[in-house]
Amino acid sequence: MPHLGLDAALIVGGAALLASTLAAVTGFGGAAVLLPVLVVAFGVRDAVPILTVAQLIGNASRAWFNRREIEARVVGWFALGGVPFALIGGLLFARAPLAGLTRLLGLFLLLVVAWRRLGPRTAMRPPLRGFALIGAGGSLLSALLGSVGPLMAPFFLSYGLVKGAYIGTEALATVVMHVAKLVAYRDSAVLPAASILAGLALGPLMIAGSWLGKRIVDRLPERVFVILIELTMTTAGLLFLVRGR
Repeated sequence: MPHLGLDAALIVGGAALLASTLAAVTGFGGAAVLLPVLVVAFGVRDAVPILTVAQLIGNASRAWFNRREIEARVVGWFALGGVPFALIGGLLFARAPLAGLTRLLGLFLLLVVAWRRLGPRTAMRPPLRGFALIGAGGSLLSALLGSVGPLMAPFFLSYGLVKGAYIGTEALATVVMHVAKLVAYRDSAVLPAASILAGLALGPLMIAGSWLGKRIVDRLPERVFVILIELTMTTAGLLFLVRGR
């Protein structure tokens, strides 16, 4: 993994702070901001494990700041499906063709936003046990692509979670997923010590962004909150389409 100069380190650090603040407000989208910067700085194979370490810290801090509003049952069912498939995805990561999956994810995100705007006004509420399947699919793709927060967002929102309850519940579920991914990355020899240290170095900025985002989201009307999520999903979808080449 290449050593970063001061200018590059400042850019990566600034992207980490911005990404964590955005994720603390919308519940996702941080990876869409941070991952392209990490890819330029470190390359794809190093960027995804570094992102996972940094996101583990960021999500843990978001879960802590919103701990009183977490829906623990959702997290439990998510983990039931998420942990085994995160392990499988992590083991596949070293040799997976990422470009096609990335484009597919980008297209899916744009279609989700279109459906939310043009489809039926009453969204189908997923059953509690359905989060085991959501965790399985989301964790598998997350291990391959780095993060799929926008993919999982519609399910958490349709369940009725908003603002702090949504942010905290999704964050804690993602923590469980990231821990399993890191175990698999380590076993697959795609998580060297240098990548762990790089991710940990971004940790204080991820925590600072989570704190700042929590201050923002507490003051947001619910309607504005949902609009921000959809805008973030659209941006992430376009970035994934561009990245998948």
